[in-house]
Amino acid sequence: MALLGINGRQMRIQGFPPIADANATILILGTMPGKASLKENQYYAYPRNLFWKILGSILGFDPVDSYENRVKMVLASRIAIWDVTKSCARESSLDADISAVVPNDFSMFFSLHTQIRRTCFNGAKAEQLFMKHVYPPLAERCKPLDFIRLPSTSPANASTPFDKKRKAWETALSNRFTDADDYLTTIA
Repeated sequence: MALLGINGRQMRIQGFPPIADANATILILGTMPGKASLKENQYYAYPRNLFWKILGSILGFDPVDSYENRVKMVLASRIAIWDVTKSCARESSLDADISAVVPNDFSMFFSLHTQIRRTCFNGAKAEQLFMKHVYPPLAERCKPLDFIRLPSTSPANASTPFDKKRKAWETALSNRFTDADDYLTTIA
C-alpha cells in the first residue's frame, strides 16, 4: 500500500509478500510493484508488462486467466516470485525513481525455502538492488545459488524484442541447474 506524498515528495510504498511454497527451486525477483500492481494488489498487473505473457507461453497457461490460476501454475512449476525491495520511496512506477530502499528479509526467506537453487532477476535494477542491499550479508548463504539477470519484462524495456526476452526467460526457467556459466553466456 502506498502512502500519500506531501508537498510533491516521493511516496513511501510497501511491496507484497512472496508467492512461494516450500517446493520452489527458482526465485524470480523484481524491484517493487508499480502503481497498477499496488492498486490491484497483484504482481505485474500493468497490462503492458510482459511478465505473465512470457511466463504463460513458457509454462503453458493463459496469461489473462485469473490471477489466482496464474499463481497456481507458477507454484506448480516450483517457481517463487518476490521483489528485492520491501519498501522504498518512489513517485512513479519507474525503477529509476526508487530510493530509500529497505530490502526484504532474504535471510528468513532462504531459511524457509531451502530448495531455491536459482535466482532470476527481472531486469538490471533488480540485480543491482539485490547485490547492493541483500547479497553482502548473505554471501555465504548465496554461494550455491545461480544468479541470472534476465531482460526486464517492463514496457520501459521496449528496445528488447519480445522473442528475445521470451527465449532468455525460457532458457533460465527450463534448463535447470547445470553449469551456471552456460546460462550466462546463453542469455547474455
